[in-house]
Amino acid sequence: MKHIYLGEGKGKTTAAVGLAVRCAGTGKKVLFSQFLKPATSGELEAMHDMENMQLLICPAEFGFTWNMREDEKADAAAVYERYLWDITRVVLQGNFAMLVLDEIIGACAAGLVDEAYLMDCLEQMPDDMEIVMTGRNPSESMLAWADYITEMRKIRHPFDKGIKARKGIEF
Repeated sequence: MKHIYLGEGKGKTTAAVGLAVRCAGTGKKVLFSQFLKPATSGELEAMHDMENMQLLICPAEFGFTWNMREDEKADAAAVYERYLWDITRVVLQGNFAMLVLDEIIGACAAGLVDEAYLMDCLEQMPDDMEIVMTGRNPSESMLAWADYITEMRKIRHPFDKGIKARKGIEF
C-alpha cells in the first residue's frame, strides 16, 4: 500500500518513523530516507543500529528552501535526483518490505525533485512493498496515487512565536 502523511502540522516524520519501527520490529526490512533535513535528527540516531532498518542518508544539506538562491536550488535538485536514483537502486537490489521517503513531497513542491521522475522511480518498486511519503503540499496526482492519506493540521506551534526547533522534540 501507499501512504502519505501531509500537512502543515508537526508529526509527519514521527508517524513515518513509527510505522517504519513497527515494520522493522516485526522482522521486515525497511529502507528509510530523508529529503530537506540535516542528517542529525534524533529519529535517525534512534534507528541507526536498529535491526532490519537501513538508513540511506542524503550526502548533502541545503537549508530551508525559502532561503535558497536559484543556483542553490539547482545544486540541490541535482543532488536529490541522484539520491532518488540511489534509493531506487538499493530498493531494487534488496528485499525491502517498506520504503520511507521522508519530506519527498516537500522537495517536489519546492521544485527540487521532479515529480514525474519520482513517480517513474516508484513505478519500478515491488508491488508488495509499502511506500511512505511525507511532506507539505502534495499534488493531486500524488493524492490520487495513495491508499492512505493522513493530514497533520497545525493549530498552534512555538515556531510562530519565534521559538526555534528543539533537539529531541522537533528534530
